[in-house]
Amino acid sequence: MALKKSDLYRSLWQSCDELRGGMDASQYKDYILTLLFVKYVTDKSKTHPKSMIKVPEGGSFDDLVALKGDKEIGDRTNKAIGKLAEANDLQKVIDLADFNDDEKLGKGKEMQDRLTKLISIFADLDFRGSRAEGDDLLGDAYEYLMRHFATESGKSKGQFYTPAEVSRVMAKILGVGPDTRQDETVYDPTCGSGSLLLKVAAETRRGISIYGQEKDNATWALCWMNMILHDNTDPVIEKGDTLTSPKLTNGSALRTFDYAVANPPFSVKSWSNGLEHEFDRFEYGMPPQKNGDYAFLLHILKSLKSTGKAAVILPHGVLFRGHAEASIRRQLLTHGFVKGVIGLPPNLFYGTGIPACIVVLDKENAQARTGVFMIDASKGFAKDGPKNRLRSQDIHKIVDVFNKQTEVERYARMVPLAEIGSAANDCNLNLPRYIDSSEPEDVQDLDAHLHGGIPDRDVEALSRYWDAFPSLRSTLFTASRAGCSDLAVEVSAVQQIVLDAPEFQRFSAGVEAQVADWFSAHRDALAAIDASTRPSDLVDTLGDDLLSRFRSTPLLDEYDVYEQLLSYWHETMHDDVFLVMHAGWLAAARPRVAIEDRDRKLSEAPDLVVKSGRRVDKLKADLIPPPLIVARYLGAEQEQDDLGPATLAKYGELTESEVKTLVLDDKWHAAIASRVERELTALTFALVERIEQLGERYADTLDSLRSESETLDEKVTAHLARMGVE
Repeated sequence: MALKKSDLYRSLWQSCDELRGGMDASQYKDYILTLLFVKYVTDKSKTHPKSMIKVPEGGSFDDLVALKGDKEIGDRTNKAIGKLAEANDLQKVIDLADFNDDEKLGKGKEMQDRLTKLISIFADLDFRGSRAEGDDLLGDAYEYLMRHFATESGKSKGQFYTPAEVSRVMAKILGVGPDTRQDETVYDPTCGSGSLLLKVAAETRRGISIYGQEKDNATWALCWMNMILHDNTDPVIEKGDTLTSPKLTNGSALRTFDYAVANPPFSVKSWSNGLEHEFDRFEYGMPPQKNGDYAFLLHILKSLKSTGKAAVILPHGVLFRGHAEASIRRQLLTHGFVKGVIGLPPNLFYGTGIPACIVVLDKENAQARTGVFMIDASKGFAKDGPKNRLRSQDIHKIVDVFNKQTEVERYARMVPLAEIGSAANDCNLNLPRYIDSSEPEDVQDLDAHLHGGIPDRDVEALSRYWDAFPSLRSTLFTASRAGCSDLAVEVSAVQQIVLDAPEFQRFSAGVEAQVADWFSAHRDALAAIDASTRPSDLVDTLGDDLLSRFRSTPLLDEYDVYEQLLSYWHETMHDDVFLVMHAGWLAAARPRVAIEDRDRKLSEAPDLVVKSGRRVDKLKADLIPPPLIVARYLGAEQEQDDLGPATLAKYGELTESEVKTLVLDDKWHAAIASRVERELTALTFALVERIEQLGERYADTLDSLRSESETLDEKVTAHLARMGVE
């Protein structure tokens, strides 16, 4: 029985991390990713004999497995990987990591044990069908490891990896899609491990021609392995410094491409050291000698075809810094090359914690461009350990709004070039000049404090709730003096009145029905999940339809509803789909023995413990949790102390149809419906909290306070009189 994908990756990372010892993660990744590569190409050669990568005798992962426990395991591992490298002309690509380095891996028995355990970890993986079933197990494993290595490597050594979420945004806003031709080209001048290029390729159906350059030797090798692991066996990835020694040229001119993406190092001070040939890159101005941001941007601009498009991650300083950079910025705007600017949240990237932006260049019809589309997406993110991360809803919203050029208050607008070039702005692109993303100030009304009543502007500010519950406003508020309303009920009664309101209950039932209709429309497709399913296509279809259905629903934000589906997909549903694809419905539903491995500290908490005499079976039920079995089939027996044996027996009796009912209806539909309901409940309680706040804020008027003060004065005087004090 296969492990869930998330458990597989978690186990892989924990095992690798435990074996790392004192080695820096930026070094250890070379060993891990090399073994991952050898394992993958070995598995693939067993099912695809005509694979582009030849696995020679003595150069397979099976040969490494045979070395476990060998006193010369380090040297012999190097030789085996060397044979694989030589057979495929991959010298200095897959053989950079020295498996016989006793400074990093330990001496003698320590190295022998460490490498034996490390090889054992990968021996348990099976990549023979990682793409045949339509799910990129290998690619996801690589992505998972790269993210963790980048996190562990720290600021100075984590720049080889651009977060997948940002890469996905950049790929989608370029206009690459299913209809993109294979002969169209994408270029990354600072390609790192290749993640940006691969995300662009993933948006296409037939692939795209990939070009890149990377100056760090180890990262360049990492990129090559990444390309092969993702079945891109013929990219052009050059080695060297892009600014001083660009390799992708046609004679004395730079080669040009249809698309470009880049996450260059921020504000490089030594970018011009050794610069000999400018390749006409700086026709719009020479960047400052000690700041390379515009050097990279101008290089990319020059590398685009006449209709080329690019998305480049840069620090916010490029939007507003003066002197030479201001002059270049003015030229780019005058020529219409800047299509858009997207401000991102802070602390997304591994090389820096400062906030960054995506500058979108587009040469097509540049002379006719009359404005720059700006998005301030700085507030849309989730905390993820030491870093921030774009959520699924943030990605979808940025892409939707940018591609449709939709203006959204406090989020996005098309800013005319005339406004940007005005005397007041002088081609400054700093986003706060054009988009006020701050929340409206909660103004205290002095007149209402003095004379009572809740200002009508505060009541009107809740208009999205009145759109959803039209008569609730008149139930909660009555008109008082001009410009103010009174709370018609006690503050303590507001919550129950809202929850009991017929309109609220109808609205809640309507939301539930919308989710049910949506799920019903896709139930047959979900029931048909098999080895040929493409999970990414499946969740895209589910998510886009859910967004569409809730787009016109008042009160609820369609992207918040979408996030409920996608968060459940990432936490649970994707694992479930993976299990069904790889094992089938019936086999995936059977409980398996829970992992108990104290040496590697990977023990799982069992879902089901069944005692039979002295024997105790600790089981993990990945697809169907035991409570679902109990709720549907063992309701009458729920009062019994031990339902373990009956529950386990029922698992063995399930038909495929019953398994699908439990998974589709009792698990997936119920969970998603519950999450959307919680979204509605949270918004409703926000309404209640605000009404209670307003009611309490203006409850005490000047007259009531004066009256209370006089009453207290009289009480004090009376007490003093009884004490004989005048």
